[in-house]
Amino acid sequence: MRETISNLRENGFEVVVAESGAWALVYAKGMIKRGMSVGLGGSVTVSQIGLLEYLENLPDIKLYNQYEQGITETDNYNRRRMGLVSDLYITGCNAITRDGRLVNADGSGNRIAAQIYGPKKVAIFAGINKIVDSVEDGFKRIKDVVAPLNADRCNERALSFGKKARFTSQNIAKKWSIIDSDEPGRTTIVLINEELGF
Repeated sequence: MRETISNLRENGFEVVVAESGAWALVYAKGMIKRGMSVGLGGSVTVSQIGLLEYLENLPDIKLYNQYEQGITETDNYNRRRMGLVSDLYITGCNAITRDGRLVNADGSGNRIAAQIYGPKKVAIFAGINKIVDSVEDGFKRIKDVVAPLNADRCNERALSFGKKARFTSQNIAKKWSIIDSDEPGRTTIVLINEELGF
């Protein structure tokens, strides 16, 4: 993990190592300031550490939460768009290479778009299971692990809302990105010393 952290930092990413999801949540709370706007990218890890629930109950921020139950498709679309110009964008990552690159796939593209450009700051929360040897291994991880599990998760959620199960490994991972580096100070990666997310 030391090599990965060093390479991420060389590539312009700030890296914080959290010994647990609970510690990562404490750190995240310190990033969120009163009055700021916060965008969200789909992330099981963000949910698992309790950060999504914390944000949903925080009264003094503007949260663009496209996952709120009962909103219309138009609201969902607009919240994804507003997240792209938020003060802070919170998300996960599908794979992090040992040479310090971020590999992601997305269905709609808002999560990878925000990591590339738009929000003033980006906070990525990732378990150590996301570390892979190479970009090619990142692609393989997404195809073999991430996409099937995310399709199942999204279909279960859709069915619970009385909607159709329409997600597949193909349509949930149709837009891809490799981020080699970022402007120093823009993206913070909170690397959690646990296996979290998909």
